[in-house]
Amino acid sequence: MSDTVLVTGGTGFIAQHCILALLAAGYRVKTTVRLLAREGEVRANLKAGGAEPGDQLGFVVADLGSDAGWAEAAAGCAYAFHGASPTPSGNQATEDDWVRPAVDGNLRLLRAARDAGLRRVVLTSAFGAIGAGHKPLGRPFVETDWSDLNGDIAPYQKSKTLAERAAWDFIAREGGKLELASVNPTMVLGPALGPDYSHSIRTIKQMLDGQPGYPKIKTCVVDVRDVADLHIRAMTDPAANGERFLATSGKSLWLAEIAALLKDHLGAAASHVSTRTLPNLLVRSMAMTNPAMKGLGPLLGCDLDASGEKARRLLGWAPRSREDAILASAESLVRLGLVRAGG
Repeated sequence: MSDTVLVTGGTGFIAQHCILALLAAGYRVKTTVRLLAREGEVRANLKAGGAEPGDQLGFVVADLGSDAGWAEAAAGCAYAFHGASPTPSGNQATEDDWVRPAVDGNLRLLRAARDAGLRRVVLTSAFGAIGAGHKPLGRPFVETDWSDLNGDIAPYQKSKTLAERAAWDFIAREGGKLELASVNPTMVLGPALGPDYSHSIRTIKQMLDGQPGYPKIKTCVVDVRDVADLHIRAMTDPAANGERFLATSGKSLWLAEIAALLKDHLGAAASHVSTRTLPNLLVRSMAMTNPAMKGLGPLLGCDLDASGEKARRLLGWAPRSREDAILASAESLVRLGLVRAGG
Protein backbone atom coordinates (compact mmCIF):
# COMPACT_ATOMS: atom_id res chain seq x y z
CA MET A 1 0.00 0.00 0.00
CA SER A 2 1.28 3.49 -0.80
CA ASP A 3 -1.64 5.30 0.81
CA THR A 4 -1.00 7.36 3.92
CA VAL A 5 -3.52 7.26 6.76
CA LEU A 6 -3.82 9.98 9.39
CA VAL A 7 -4.48 8.67 12.91
CA THR A 8 -5.31 11.45 15.35
CA GLY A 9 -4.43 11.32 19.05
CA GLY A 10 -1.40 9.07 18.65
CA THR A 11 -0.79 8.75 22.39
CA GLY A 12 -4.14 6.96 22.81
CA PHE A 13 -4.63 3.23 23.40
CA ILE A 14 -6.97 2.61 20.46
CA ALA A 15 -4.96 4.92 18.20
CA GLN A 16 -1.72 3.02 18.83
CA HIS A 17 -3.32 -0.31 18.02
CA CYS A 18 -4.78 1.25 14.86
CA ILE A 19 -1.28 2.41 13.91
CA LEU A 20 0.05 -1.11 14.48
CA ALA A 21 -2.69 -2.61 12.29
CA LEU A 22 -2.17 -0.07 9.51
CA LEU A 23 1.61 -0.58 9.47
CA ALA A 24 1.11 -4.35 9.35
CA ALA A 25 -1.22 -3.90 6.36
CA GLY A 26 1.42 -1.87 4.52
CA TYR A 27 0.12 1.67 4.95
CA ARG A 28 2.19 4.71 5.79
CA VAL A 29 0.87 6.56 8.84
CA LYS A 30 0.84 10.12 10.14
CA THR A 31 -0.31 10.76 13.68
CA THR A 32 -1.11 13.87 15.68
CA VAL A 33 0.14 14.60 19.18
CA ARG A 34 -0.30 17.68 21.33
CA LEU A 35 3.37 17.62 22.33
CA LEU A 36 6.14 16.42 20.02
CA ALA A 37 8.06 15.35 23.13
CA ARG A 38 5.74 12.32 23.32
CA GLU A 39 6.95 10.84 20.01
CA GLY A 40 9.47 8.67 21.84
CA GLU A 41 6.78 7.26 24.14
CA VAL A 42 4.54 6.41 21.18
CA ARG A 43 7.39 4.71 19.32
CA ALA A 44 8.31 2.72 22.45
CA ASN A 45 4.73 1.47 22.78
CA LEU A 46 4.62 0.52 19.10
CA LYS A 47 7.88 -1.39 19.57
CA ALA A 48 6.27 -3.25 22.47
CA GLY A 49 3.50 -4.13 20.00
CA GLY A 50 6.03 -5.50 17.51
CA ALA A 51 6.56 -2.54 15.16
CA GLU A 52 9.52 -0.25 14.53
CA PRO A 53 8.16 1.85 11.65
CA GLY A 54 10.99 4.34 11.20
CA ASP A 55 10.03 6.84 8.52
CA GLN A 56 6.83 4.92 7.70
CA LEU A 57 5.36 6.89 10.64
CA GLY A 58 5.37 10.68 10.90
CA PHE A 59 4.26 13.02 13.70
CA VAL A 60 2.41 16.36 13.49
CA VAL A 61 1.54 18.65 16.40
CA ALA A 62 -2.19 19.45 16.49
CA ASP A 63 -4.66 20.20 19.28
CA LEU A 64 -8.44 19.81 19.24
CA GLY A 65 -8.80 23.35 20.52
CA SER A 66 -6.78 25.09 17.80
CA ASP A 67 -6.81 25.30 14.01
CA ALA A 68 -3.02 25.04 13.90
CA GLY A 69 -1.56 21.84 12.47
CA TRP A 70 -4.68 20.20 11.06
CA ALA A 71 -4.09 21.18 7.42
CA GLU A 72 -0.52 19.91 7.69
CA ALA A 73 -1.75 16.69 9.31
CA ALA A 74 -4.24 15.95 6.53
CA ALA A 75 -1.95 16.91 3.66
CA GLY A 76 -0.95 13.93 1.52
CA CYS A 77 -3.28 11.48 3.27
CA ALA A 78 -5.93 9.31 1.64
CA TYR A 79 -7.86 8.43 4.82
CA ALA A 80 -8.09 9.41 8.48
CA PHE A 81 -8.99 7.65 11.73
CA HIS A 82 -10.18 10.32 14.15
CA GLY A 83 -10.11 9.20 17.76
CA ALA A 84 -8.55 12.18 19.55
CA SER A 85 -10.98 13.23 22.28
CA PRO A 86 -10.79 15.48 25.34
CA THR A 87 -10.08 14.03 28.79
CA PRO A 88 -10.56 16.93 31.20
CA SER A 89 -9.65 16.25 34.81
CA GLY A 90 -9.86 17.90 38.19
CA ASN A 91 -12.70 19.48 40.09
CA GLN A 92 -12.77 22.43 37.68
CA ALA A 93 -13.70 20.29 34.66
CA THR A 94 -17.13 21.39 33.47
CA GLU A 95 -19.47 19.78 30.96
CA ASP A 96 -18.37 22.39 28.43
CA ASP A 97 -14.73 21.32 28.95
CA TRP A 98 -15.79 17.93 27.61
CA VAL A 99 -18.23 18.90 24.90
CA ARG A 100 -16.66 21.90 23.16
CA PRO A 101 -13.26 20.37 22.27
CA ALA A 102 -14.92 17.10 21.20
CA VAL A 103 -17.32 18.85 18.82
CA ASP A 104 -14.83 21.46 17.61
CA GLY A 105 -12.09 18.84 17.21
CA ASN A 106 -14.30 16.69 15.00
CA LEU A 107 -15.14 19.66 12.81
CA ARG A 108 -11.50 20.78 12.55
CA LEU A 109 -10.44 17.32 11.41
CA LEU A 110 -13.33 16.97 8.95
CA ARG A 111 -12.71 20.39 7.37
CA ALA A 112 -9.03 19.59 6.97
CA ALA A 113 -9.84 16.17 5.50
CA ARG A 114 -12.35 17.64 3.03
CA ASP A 115 -10.01 20.42 1.98
CA ALA A 116 -7.10 17.99 1.51
CA GLY A 117 -9.22 15.67 -0.65
CA LEU A 118 -9.27 12.63 1.64
CA ARG A 119 -11.53 9.80 0.54
CA ARG A 120 -12.99 8.77 3.88
CA VAL A 121 -12.77 9.49 7.60
CA VAL A 122 -13.43 6.74 10.14
CA LEU A 123 -14.61 8.36 13.36
CA THR A 124 -13.74 6.56 16.59
CA SER A 125 -16.94 7.28 18.46
CA ALA A 126 -18.18 5.24 21.43
CA PHE A 127 -20.96 3.11 22.83
CA GLY A 128 -21.51 6.22 24.95
CA ALA A 129 -23.04 7.86 21.87
CA ILE A 130 -25.54 4.99 21.56
CA GLY A 131 -26.50 3.53 24.94
CA ALA A 132 -26.50 6.35 27.52
CA GLY A 133 -29.45 8.09 29.14
CA HIS A 134 -31.99 5.39 28.27
CA LYS A 135 -34.56 3.54 30.30
CA PRO A 136 -34.13 -0.27 29.87
CA LEU A 137 -34.91 -1.23 26.27
CA GLY A 138 -35.38 -4.98 26.75
CA ARG A 139 -33.12 -5.68 23.76
CA PRO A 140 -29.48 -5.16 22.76
CA PHE A 141 -28.49 -1.69 21.59
CA VAL A 142 -27.95 -1.32 17.84
CA GLU A 143 -26.54 1.33 15.52
CA THR A 144 -29.85 3.14 14.99
CA ASP A 145 -29.93 3.98 18.71
CA TRP A 146 -28.58 7.31 19.97
CA SER A 147 -27.91 8.28 23.56
CA ASP A 148 -30.73 10.32 25.11
CA LEU A 149 -29.30 13.74 25.95
CA ASN A 150 -32.38 14.45 28.07
CA GLY A 151 -31.70 11.39 30.22
CA ASP A 152 -29.21 10.87 33.03
CA ILE A 153 -25.99 11.09 31.01
CA ALA A 154 -22.38 11.76 32.01
CA PRO A 155 -20.36 14.60 30.40
CA TYR A 156 -18.07 12.17 28.52
CA GLN A 157 -21.04 10.36 26.99
CA LYS A 158 -22.72 13.65 26.13
CA SER A 159 -19.51 14.85 24.45
CA LYS A 160 -19.23 11.70 22.33
CA THR A 161 -22.91 11.94 21.31
CA LEU A 162 -22.81 15.61 20.35
CA ALA A 163 -19.45 15.22 18.60
CA GLU A 164 -20.65 12.30 16.47
CA ARG A 165 -23.90 14.06 15.59
CA ALA A 166 -21.90 17.14 14.58
CA ALA A 167 -19.73 14.97 12.32
CA TRP A 168 -22.70 13.47 10.50
CA ASP A 169 -24.30 16.91 10.16
CA PHE A 170 -21.06 18.30 8.69
CA ILE A 171 -20.90 15.53 6.08
CA ALA A 172 -24.53 16.10 5.10
CA ARG A 173 -24.23 19.88 4.81
CA GLU A 174 -20.71 20.67 3.70
CA GLY A 175 -18.70 17.47 3.39
CA GLY A 176 -18.45 17.57 -0.39
CA LYS A 177 -17.06 14.25 -1.64
CA LEU A 178 -15.66 13.26 1.78
CA GLU A 179 -17.09 9.99 3.11
CA LEU A 180 -17.64 9.11 6.77
CA ALA A 181 -18.09 5.93 8.81
CA SER A 182 -18.06 5.57 12.58
CA VAL A 183 -16.89 2.81 14.92
CA ASN A 184 -18.62 2.75 18.31
CA PRO A 185 -16.77 0.42 20.69
CA THR A 186 -18.11 -0.95 23.94
CA MET A 187 -15.61 -1.50 26.80
CA VAL A 188 -12.24 -1.75 25.02
CA LEU A 189 -9.84 -4.32 26.47
CA GLY A 190 -6.90 -6.24 24.98
CA PRO A 191 -3.13 -5.91 25.42
CA ALA A 192 -1.71 -2.79 27.04
CA LEU A 193 1.46 -1.56 25.34
CA GLY A 194 2.84 0.43 28.27
CA PRO A 195 1.90 2.16 31.53
CA ASP A 196 -0.38 4.74 29.84
CA TYR A 197 -3.41 2.60 29.04
CA SER A 198 -7.15 3.06 28.71
CA HIS A 199 -9.75 3.71 31.40
CA SER A 200 -11.27 0.31 30.61
CA ILE A 201 -8.01 -1.54 31.25
CA ARG A 202 -7.72 0.36 34.53
CA THR A 203 -10.82 -1.59 35.59
CA ILE A 204 -8.93 -4.87 35.04
CA LYS A 205 -5.89 -3.51 36.89
CA GLN A 206 -8.06 -2.56 39.87
CA MET A 207 -9.46 -6.09 39.94
CA LEU A 208 -5.97 -7.62 39.92
CA ASP A 209 -4.79 -5.17 42.57
CA GLY A 210 -7.52 -6.32 44.98
CA GLN A 211 -10.45 -3.92 44.64
CA PRO A 212 -12.86 -5.21 47.31
CA GLY A 213 -15.92 -5.37 45.06
CA TYR A 214 -17.64 -3.95 42.00
CA PRO A 215 -20.74 -1.96 41.12
CA LYS A 216 -23.62 -3.95 39.70
CA ILE A 217 -22.91 -3.00 36.09
CA LYS A 218 -23.34 -5.24 33.05
CA THR A 219 -21.31 -4.33 29.98
CA CYS A 220 -20.07 -5.70 26.68
CA VAL A 221 -16.36 -5.85 25.87
CA VAL A 222 -14.23 -5.89 22.72
CA ASP A 223 -10.54 -6.45 22.05
CA VAL A 224 -8.65 -3.35 20.91
CA ARG A 225 -7.02 -5.35 18.08
CA ASP A 226 -10.48 -6.08 16.72
CA VAL A 227 -11.45 -2.43 17.06
CA ALA A 228 -8.40 -1.58 14.91
CA ASP A 229 -9.36 -4.26 12.37
CA LEU A 230 -12.89 -2.83 12.18
CA HIS A 231 -11.47 0.64 11.52
CA ILE A 232 -9.54 -0.68 8.51
CA ARG A 233 -12.61 -2.50 7.19
CA ALA A 234 -14.71 0.64 7.68
CA MET A 235 -12.01 2.61 5.81
CA THR A 236 -11.76 0.38 2.76
CA ASP A 237 -15.14 -1.33 2.24
CA PRO A 238 -17.58 0.61 0.01
CA ALA A 239 -20.45 -0.77 2.12
CA ALA A 240 -19.20 1.16 5.18
CA ASN A 241 -19.75 4.63 3.74
CA GLY A 242 -22.32 6.53 5.78
CA GLU A 243 -22.66 3.77 8.38
CA ARG A 244 -22.15 3.36 12.13
CA PHE A 245 -20.69 0.12 13.50
CA LEU A 246 -20.91 -1.13 17.08
CA ALA A 247 -17.68 -2.90 18.05
CA THR A 248 -18.59 -5.56 20.57
CA SER A 249 -17.88 -9.23 21.14
CA GLY A 250 -20.54 -11.52 22.56
CA LYS A 251 -23.14 -10.88 25.23
CA SER A 252 -22.77 -8.49 28.14
CA LEU A 253 -21.14 -9.50 31.45
CA TRP A 254 -21.49 -8.28 35.03
CA LEU A 255 -18.23 -6.82 36.34
CA ALA A 256 -18.18 -9.58 38.96
CA GLU A 257 -18.33 -12.16 36.14
CA ILE A 258 -15.26 -10.55 34.56
CA ALA A 259 -13.50 -10.83 37.92
CA ALA A 260 -14.49 -14.49 38.21
CA LEU A 261 -13.01 -15.16 34.76
CA LEU A 262 -9.69 -13.67 35.90
CA LYS A 263 -9.83 -15.77 39.05
CA ASP A 264 -10.46 -18.95 37.05
CA HIS A 265 -7.68 -18.47 34.48
CA LEU A 266 -4.79 -16.51 35.95
CA GLY A 267 -3.77 -18.56 38.99
CA ALA A 268 -1.46 -16.70 41.39
CA ALA A 269 -1.65 -13.50 39.34
CA ALA A 270 -5.35 -13.25 40.30
CA SER A 271 -4.88 -14.14 43.97
CA HIS A 272 -6.04 -10.67 45.09
CA VAL A 273 -9.16 -10.62 42.87
CA SER A 274 -12.50 -10.29 44.64
CA THR A 275 -15.70 -11.52 43.01
CA ARG A 276 -18.03 -9.51 45.27
CA THR A 277 -20.75 -7.23 43.93
CA LEU A 278 -21.21 -4.07 46.00
CA PRO A 279 -24.75 -3.11 47.06
CA ASN A 280 -26.23 -0.31 44.94
CA LEU A 281 -26.91 1.79 48.04
CA LEU A 282 -23.24 1.65 49.01
CA VAL A 283 -22.09 2.63 45.51
CA ARG A 284 -24.49 5.59 45.44
CA SER A 285 -23.25 6.69 48.86
CA MET A 286 -19.61 6.44 47.74
CA ALA A 287 -20.38 8.40 44.57
CA MET A 288 -21.51 11.38 46.66
CA THR A 289 -17.92 11.97 47.82
CA ASN A 290 -15.90 10.27 45.05
CA PRO A 291 -15.98 12.16 41.72
CA ALA A 292 -14.60 9.12 39.87
CA MET A 293 -17.76 7.18 40.79
CA LYS A 294 -20.23 9.98 40.12
CA GLY A 295 -21.31 8.66 36.72
CA LEU A 296 -22.02 5.12 37.93
CA GLY A 297 -25.46 5.77 39.43
CA PRO A 298 -27.46 5.62 36.18
CA LEU A 299 -25.70 2.38 35.18
CA LEU A 300 -26.42 0.35 38.32
CA GLY A 301 -28.44 -2.75 37.52
CA CYS A 302 -28.63 -1.87 33.81
CA ASP A 303 -27.80 -4.32 31.06
CA LEU A 304 -25.69 -2.44 28.49
CA ASP A 305 -25.91 -5.27 25.99
CA ALA A 306 -25.13 -4.38 22.37
CA SER A 307 -25.09 -6.20 19.04
CA GLY A 308 -22.08 -6.43 16.73
CA GLU A 309 -24.10 -8.21 14.06
CA LYS A 310 -24.02 -5.33 11.56
CA ALA A 311 -20.20 -5.25 11.34
CA ARG A 312 -20.09 -9.02 10.98
CA ARG A 313 -22.74 -9.03 8.25
CA LEU A 314 -21.68 -6.00 6.20
CA LEU A 315 -17.91 -6.06 6.65
CA GLY A 316 -17.06 -9.67 7.47
CA TRP A 317 -15.71 -8.64 10.89
CA ALA A 318 -14.88 -11.59 13.15
CA PRO A 319 -13.78 -10.42 16.62
CA ARG A 320 -12.04 -12.47 19.30
CA SER A 321 -14.16 -13.80 22.14
CA ARG A 322 -14.91 -11.61 25.13
CA GLU A 323 -12.90 -14.03 27.27
CA ASP A 324 -9.82 -13.59 25.06
CA ALA A 325 -10.13 -9.79 25.26
CA ILE A 326 -10.38 -9.82 29.07
CA LEU A 327 -7.47 -12.22 29.57
CA ALA A 328 -5.27 -10.37 27.06
CA SER A 329 -5.65 -7.21 29.17
CA ALA A 330 -4.78 -8.98 32.39
CA GLU A 331 -1.86 -10.92 30.95
CA SER A 332 -0.34 -7.75 29.47
CA LEU A 333 -0.60 -5.93 32.81
CA VAL A 334 1.14 -8.80 34.55
CA ARG A 335 3.81 -9.03 31.84
CA LEU A 336 4.52 -5.29 32.07
CA GLY A 337 4.75 -5.44 35.86
CA LEU A 338 1.89 -2.98 36.29
CA VAL A 339 -0.14 -4.86 38.90
CA ARG A 340 0.27 -5.88 42.53
CA ALA A 341 2.27 -9.10 42.80
CA GLY A 342 0.24 -12.24 43.37
CA GLY A 343 0.63 -14.71 46.20
